[in-house]
Amino acid sequence: MKLLFYFFTLLSFSMLSQNTPKWMRHSSISPDGKQIAFTYKGDLYKVNVNGGNAQQLTFHSAHDYEAVWSKDGSKLAFASDRFGNFDVFVMNSNGGNATRVTFHSNDEHPYSFFKNDTEVVFGALRQDVANHRQYPHGSQSELYSVPVISGRVRQLLTIPAEYVQFSKDGAKMLYQDKKGGENEWRKHHTSAITRDIWLYSTKTKAHTMITTNNAEDRQPVFSEDEKSMYYLSERSGTFNVHELSLENPMQDQQLTNFTIHPIRFLSMGNGVISFGYDGELYTMTKGTAPKKVDVNIITQDKENSEKFISVNGGINEMAVSPNGNEIAFIARGEVFVTSVDKSFTKRLTNTPENERFVSWGPEGKSVVYSSERNGKWSVYKTEKVRSEEPFFYASTLLKEEPILENKVDNYLAQYSPDGKKIAFIEGRRTLKVMDIASKKETILLTPKDLFHMRDGDKYFTWSPDSKWLLVDWGKTLSNSEVLLMAADGSKRVNLNESGYYDGQPKWVNDGKQMIWFSNKNGLKSYATSGTTQNDVYGMFFTQDAWDEFDLSDEDFKLMEAIKEEEKKKKRKKKGYKKVKERR
Repeated sequence: MKLLFYFFTLLSFSMLSQNTPKWMRHSSISPDGKQIAFTYKGDLYKVNVNGGNAQQLTFHSAHDYEAVWSKDGSKLAFASDRFGNFDVFVMNSNGGNATRVTFHSNDEHPYSFFKNDTEVVFGALRQDVANHRQYPHGSQSELYSVPVISGRVRQLLTIPAEYVQFSKDGAKMLYQDKKGGENEWRKHHTSAITRDIWLYSTKTKAHTMITTNNAEDRQPVFSEDEKSMYYLSERSGTFNVHELSLENPMQDQQLTNFTIHPIRFLSMGNGVISFGYDGELYTMTKGTAPKKVDVNIITQDKENSEKFISVNGGINEMAVSPNGNEIAFIARGEVFVTSVDKSFTKRLTNTPENERFVSWGPEGKSVVYSSERNGKWSVYKTEKVRSEEPFFYASTLLKEEPILENKVDNYLAQYSPDGKKIAFIEGRRTLKVMDIASKKETILLTPKDLFHMRDGDKYFTWSPDSKWLLVDWGKTLSNSEVLLMAADGSKRVNLNESGYYDGQPKWVNDGKQMIWFSNKNGLKSYATSGTTQNDVYGMFFTQDAWDEFDLSDEDFKLMEAIKEEEKKKKRKKKGYKKVKERR
C-alpha cells in the first residue's frame, strides 16, 4: 500500500525579533576584537562585542557556518552546502555576494587565512599522496589551501590538522590533531585518541607536540605576544579556557571555571577572547571574568512560511490498529493515522518536539506514543472526543493526555491486550509493567540486565492473554536471547541460550507458539562483525500445539472433519432445544 497525502502546515523558523536567542554557534571574533561573527539557524551574522543588534550577512536557504576572519578583517571564509556538500565560500565581512572557492564532492571546512590573506586554509578528505603511509580513512582528512578568488588547490599536510592558526609572520602554526573517528561533540571523553595540540614550523617542517593529557585539548589560538596559547581543555571535567606557555608547556593555567556545559568555538582578536557557552556568546580578557554578549537578532522568513508538504516516504515506524482498519505512523517527528484501504489521513500531533514509539491503546480507542518534551521522554495518548466517530482518520475533535510523565525518561509503552496493564521502558534500562487501576509497578528487568545504545533499542511484546511478555534480551553485545517473562514478575525463562543472535519474537497460534529470528544456522563470518544471515524459527509452548502442528496431512484433514461434525451436532442440538422451548 502506498501512502500519499498532503498536510498544510506553518513552517516559520525565524522571528521578527529575538532578544535572547540561543544556539548561536561557531562564533569567531574579528582580528581587531570589535565584532563577532556567528551562525544562527543556518545563516551568518555579526555583532559588536558589546552586544546589540546583530547584522545578518547571509540570507540563503542552505546552511552557512564556520566563519573565519581574514587577517585584515575585510573578508570572511565559511562553509556552505549550497551545492549539496559543504564547500568553502569567501565574502566581504560587511555582507554581499559570496564566492565559491572549492568544488570537491567531499565536505570542506575553513580554518584560517594565510598571513597575506591571499589564500584560505581548509580541511577536507580529498586524497593522500601516493607515498603516504597512513591508510586512507573517512575520519582522517588532510590540510589544503586555495586562493581567495578560487584557483588551484594545494595540499599542505597529509595529516588531519584541524582548527589551524598561524602566527603573525606565518612561520608557526598551531593545530589540533585527530587520531581517530571519535565524534567531535562527545563530552567527557578520555582515551588514547583524545585530541592534542601541536606546533608546526612552516620553515623546518617540524611538528612539536604541546599537550599530552588524556583529556581532550582543542582549538588553540596564539596570545598577542605569541609566547603562549589559549585553548579549550576538558581536564576539569568539562571544556574550559586554558593558557599554556609555548616556551614551557608545563606552565598551564585554567582561566574559566564553568561546570555544567562545555565551552565551544574559542577565538581571539586584539587581546579579547571569545567563545560560546550554552548557546550564547561570551567575551573576556586575561584576568577578568567572562561576560555574556547580549544579542538582538532581527530577521525575516527566507521563503513562504506556508507550505503543502507531501508525505509519501520517510515513514520510520508504524502500528496497525487492533481492528485492522487504521495505521498509526510517525513521519517528520509527528503522529499520523491513516485508513488502510482509503486515502484519508489525520495528523494527531503538531509539536516542535520529536514523537516516536507509536502503538495502540486497548481496543484501538487511543493512539499511544512518546514525546521528547521538557528535555525527557514521556508517554502520551490521544483519544477521540466524539464517540459517534468510529475512526481516527475521520475524527473532528481529539484530546491528548499524559500517561507516564515524571522526572525520568519513559518510552516504548504498550498496553496489554485486556487493557489492564501497560509495559514500558523507564530510564532507558528498566522494563516495568504498571497496573492501570492501582498504579502499582512491577520491575521485570533492571539496569543490571539491560545496556543502552540508543533510544528505542529494546523490544518486547504481550501475549494474547495479557499474562506474559516475550522480551528480546541483549545483555551483552555478543549475542541476544528471547526471554519469556510473567507480567507479575514471578517467572523468567531464557528460551534460547544458543550463544547466537536470537530476537524479534512474535506470538502466534493464539499464544501457544512463538516465531523469532536467529542466525545460529545462517551464513556468517566468525572473523568479522559483518552482516549475518537470519532464519525464522518456531517454538511451541504446549504439547497440544506441537502435536497438532506435527500431524500428517491426512491426520490433519481427519481432525478438521471430526471438529466440523462436532460443530454440526452442537448446532442441531441447540436448534432442537429452541424448538422444544417454543412448544
